[in-house]
Amino acid sequence: MKWTIGTKISGLIAFAIAMFLILGIISLVMTNKLKTSIGWNTHTYDVMQNQEQVFSLLKDAETGERGYVITGDEKYLEPLNLAEKSLMQKIDDGLELTKDNPPQQQRIANVKLLLVEKLTTVNQIVDLRKEKGFNAALEAVTTDNGKKVMDDIRVAIQEIQQVENDLLKTRGLTMNNDINMTKSVIIYGSSFCIILVIIIGFLIVHNISGPLKDITKIAARIGEGDLNVELSLVERKDEVGILLQTFSRMVDVLKRMATSAQQIASGDITGSIVPQSEKDLLGNAFLQMLNNFRRIMKDINEGVNMLGSSASEILAATTQVASGTAETATAISETTTTVEEVQQAAKQSAQKAKNVADSAQKLAQVSQNGQKAVEETGNVMNRIREQMDSIAQTVVRLSEQSQSIGGIIASVTDIADQSNLLAVNAAIEAAKAGEQGKGFAVVAQEIKNLAEQSKQSTSQVRNILNDVQKATSAAVMATEQGSKAVEAGVKQSAQAGEAIRILSESSNEAVQAATQIVASSQQQVVGMDQIGVAMQNINQAGTETAVSMVQSEKAAKSLNELGQKLKDLVERFKV
Repeated sequence: MKWTIGTKISGLIAFAIAMFLILGIISLVMTNKLKTSIGWNTHTYDVMQNQEQVFSLLKDAETGERGYVITGDEKYLEPLNLAEKSLMQKIDDGLELTKDNPPQQQRIANVKLLLVEKLTTVNQIVDLRKEKGFNAALEAVTTDNGKKVMDDIRVAIQEIQQVENDLLKTRGLTMNNDINMTKSVIIYGSSFCIILVIIIGFLIVHNISGPLKDITKIAARIGEGDLNVELSLVERKDEVGILLQTFSRMVDVLKRMATSAQQIASGDITGSIVPQSEKDLLGNAFLQMLNNFRRIMKDINEGVNMLGSSASEILAATTQVASGTAETATAISETTTTVEEVQQAAKQSAQKAKNVADSAQKLAQVSQNGQKAVEETGNVMNRIREQMDSIAQTVVRLSEQSQSIGGIIASVTDIADQSNLLAVNAAIEAAKAGEQGKGFAVVAQEIKNLAEQSKQSTSQVRNILNDVQKATSAAVMATEQGSKAVEAGVKQSAQAGEAIRILSESSNEAVQAATQIVASSQQQVVGMDQIGVAMQNINQAGTETAVSMVQSEKAAKSLNELGQKLKDLVERFKV
């Protein structure tokens, strides 16, 4: 149990290698032994074959001898010559093959002597055939010397082969035993090694895989999020034991992490987490997350408090602004109505100013006619009486029109004062409207300037009208005096001409003043139209602002409610 997995697997591999190495060595030894046995058998066959070749060559030599003796043809000597060349080499080969077997080597040496004797006899017979003919050779053959040697050689070779056959049987048995032994060693030794390695491997695998399967099942449950697992710790010093202990510590750490996570989920972040080491990424990350969460909750708590107070202030300010906006909208609506009334009054003033201008034009025309009449006075003095009535009536009308002009001037003066007052009120309302009332302030200033110009023009017209009234009075007096004293008509006509000239100039000035009044009135009408449009825009903007402020008030209420909810949520966490 103190061995590590690597040591166990390495031991198993080393044991298997040792077993197969021993088996290999034994098989190699048996194979070498079998190879030696096969070699000896082959050697025996080589010796026997060598002797058979020797005997075969000897028979070839004897056949060549007989053929030559019988025929005398030297072509029959060819087998003899070949046998002589090869026999000694074959005998030497046989001696070399049997060098480890002295008895056999001795027998082969005896065969060699017999071969030398046989070849000598054969050569003698061949020489006799060549030199003395067939009969001499036949006589030598019939002596049976060659046959006796041949029989000795045959017996010697048979003896050698018999010995080799005996050796072959013995070596064959040995070889069969070696073959059987080698087969047994290879088959049974391999089977034994394989079975033993399988048994040991199964024990090692069972010793390793069993706990690993348990750990795998537990890891699968942990992977599914189930931490309610129990590990049975065993006293093992290998990697499996270390893995079980490490896995047990990991499960404990995960359980502590899960407990801390449950506390955090329930709103309690007062707990603490202790990382296993500096390399504990999960523990350090969880600790950092908890610290960050605490800081964030503190910041959120402060922010929520600030949000609550700010929302309350915004709600109060929005309510106040909404109320002020409603009042402003009401004031703008009233101002718009007032501007419309002033606009109508300005239009009426313009119409009256136009009437004054028409009267001034008529007055100028009358003055021109009076001037012509004065010019014709010298020529038509007789018609003075007739014209005096007409002049008196004209002067009376002129007086009446002067009085009408005075009334119009008083109306224009009142309109100018009201316009000035309206301009002041409009400037005040524009100041209240703020940025949206700047354009309206400019229009109010313009109305004020026009009102000042109208007052100035009205003052000028009033002065001119006084002059006209004075001139009219003088004309009335003149006409009365003319009626009484026609005799002084020429002198009075000259005076009347001068007065009429002055009246004509005053009438021209009155026409110019009336024209300026008309222009001023038209400018007032245009200005009032602009004021009306501006007030309508301001009224619309005020209405939209009021709607926006109502929405803002609702948003502020929602924001206040949200701040209160956030505050309630934050108060659930214990920091």
